[in-house]
Amino acid sequence: MSPLDSRLRTHPHAAPWFRLLLTLTLLALVTIEGVVLARSPSLPHAALWTSGILVCLSAVPWPAVPLLTRAWFAAAVSWTVTLLLVLGHHPLVVWGGGEAVALLVLLTQVVLHAPARTAAVLGPLLGLGCMAVPARDTDPGRFTLLFSVLAVVVGAYSILLRLQATQRVLDLRAVRTAERLELARELHDLVAHHVTGIVVEARAARFTQVSAERAAETFGRIETAGDEALGSMRRLVKILRDNDNDNDNDDGNGSTPATATSTPTTPVAGLADLRGLTERFSRTGPPVGLSIENGLEDRLPAHVAATAHRIVLEALTNTAKHAATATAVRVTLRTVPAGLEVRVADDGGHPARLSEKARGGGYGLAGMTERAEALGGHLTAGPSPEGGWVVTAVLPL
Repeated sequence: MSPLDSRLRTHPHAAPWFRLLLTLTLLALVTIEGVVLARSPSLPHAALWTSGILVCLSAVPWPAVPLLTRAWFAAAVSWTVTLLLVLGHHPLVVWGGGEAVALLVLLTQVVLHAPARTAAVLGPLLGLGCMAVPARDTDPGRFTLLFSVLAVVVGAYSILLRLQATQRVLDLRAVRTAERLELARELHDLVAHHVTGIVVEARAARFTQVSAERAAETFGRIETAGDEALGSMRRLVKILRDNDNDNDNDDGNGSTPATATSTPTTPVAGLADLRGLTERFSRTGPPVGLSIENGLEDRLPAHVAATAHRIVLEALTNTAKHAATATAVRVTLRTVPAGLEVRVADDGGHPARLSEKARGGGYGLAGMTERAEALGGHLTAGPSPEGGWVVTAVLPL
């Protein structure tokens, strides 16, 4: 994504004004050129003026007209007029600035957003069209070098932005895959824990004489553990199927990547670990206030508690990195109609100064979002109206 695209997404109401400004600027260049240079209007002058206006209008990102339609049309119009004037021996005193700039604008859009094969054909056509504009002038040497350098620079910069955007997508996909596999390992540990408990209860009931009431309690615990194990297993299978459908974990030999089945069972962090987490964070950062709804630890499924712990951990890490002026952090866990709400809010405003290696590339939020969505929930993060930053996740129960 280009910086301009990011800016327009951040301020969507600015898009119409940007289109208007771009349109007026390009048309002004063409109009000034036509008025100043066409002292004796002729048919070639009219063709040049028409071509400049059409190409400039095509360069404006109109929502109703697809990019490729505008780009192909502009390339066809520009090349047609250029060839007619050159082959017809009608060179004029022209600058071609407005049309050349419009072609460069289209070149950037095509390289950034068009499919690779289409960009490989249409991009050079637009770039060469910009370089060919000086051929319409009686003295093309004045502008040939200028437009050639601009076309090369704009094309190279657009390719660089496209490569960066592609790498960003690959990195985000890798973060999603790693987060899913981590969640799968945690679910595997939960399943193993519940199944082990079922086996222990069954063996105890088998080799120990128990009363009817104790047997009912034992069977109840076995039933509860079995339900939780089945629920965790369903989520585990769903996550692994999603990974397989995304083709993110193929090792090239058609084999399934190593999953949590080969990972030793380890305790999974939950709500009980949040107090230790917030205490450790408070020693090196701003004080953290932790609020957990009464009785939540007893009725919260283990996989939801583990995800809540991971989200709080990542949110506090981001606070340490990006909220240098924060004086307090508030962590709240409570039930809402949609499930469990996890909210982490700080009152900081200015980011901390970090080295390049410490910044992390901005993938922590993507990992938290992926973990919440893998369980059927959602996560939002953004500035708070009162100041600071707020991360809010809702996880279904």
